[in-house]
Amino acid sequence: MLDRKHAVIYLALTAIFWSTGGVMIKWVTWNPMAVAGMRSLIAALVIWFAFRHDKLSFTRAQWGGAIAYCATVSLFVIATKLTTAANAILLQYTAPVYIALLGGLLLGEKATRKDWLTIILVFGGMTFFFADKVTAGGMLGNLCAVASGLTFAFISIFMRMQKNEAPYGSVLLGNILTFVISIPFLQGVAIDYPNVGAILFLGVFQLGLAYVLYTHAIKHVKALDAVLITTLEPILNPVWVFFFIGEVPGLYALIGGLIVVGSIVMRSYLEKQEPDVAITGNEKLCNQSK
Repeated sequence: MLDRKHAVIYLALTAIFWSTGGVMIKWVTWNPMAVAGMRSLIAALVIWFAFRHDKLSFTRAQWGGAIAYCATVSLFVIATKLTTAANAILLQYTAPVYIALLGGLLLGEKATRKDWLTIILVFGGMTFFFADKVTAGGMLGNLCAVASGLTFAFISIFMRMQKNEAPYGSVLLGNILTFVISIPFLQGVAIDYPNVGAILFLGVFQLGLAYVLYTHAIKHVKALDAVLITTLEPILNPVWVFFFIGEVPGLYALIGGLIVVGSIVMRSYLEKQEPDVAITGNEKLCNQSK
């Protein structure tokens, strides 16, 4: 039985692993879909081994989550390649806002005043990302990052629909689907130690092991703790890219990121003032991006 102390350590490791996505994706010289596909293939093997005793249900909700997951990880890799790592992760971090907007329509969960305040602040923060002077490719990257936040929200919604099913199912199927659609893009990729090493790290640690650790830890901490600890990801992601690649995010992007992250954390804190609600594995993607 995992105790809270070890659960917190697991969450911190998860956030650190997740945060390496930016620098490792940029390190690989392959095209974005090749990176996404091979990373997902390796992650699928890790996740399957960890949860091999759990059965898949293959319900519509599970497949819906798988498709949303495939879109999310693909869009995130494309965004990271085209724009700055900071823009990619921070714009994807807006997912909870879309969950609040779509929850009433798809889950019967009406947005509260706290939700609407967060929505206004986050959308305000998002405008700063488009205030920096960027190339056409950078603008496309920003738009892909925004889209990845939206599809990330759909993952959470479909996961909530699977309350009585294996929570890892959509992630496993989504990784397999990502690899399948990436096959046409694998021709001509450079097979060398730097690229293969980075892909192995992305698949085993940044995506696969991180998800396994999160799944085990999330049941033993409070929702606010989970949000605060995993906020390390959007903070550390651009830091690693700066130190190892020298990429510097724009000033407006930093301001926008501060508003986005601060708004999400603030909403979680305000939620904590209400009666505690246990967070489950199915709520994982509601609080954190991959």
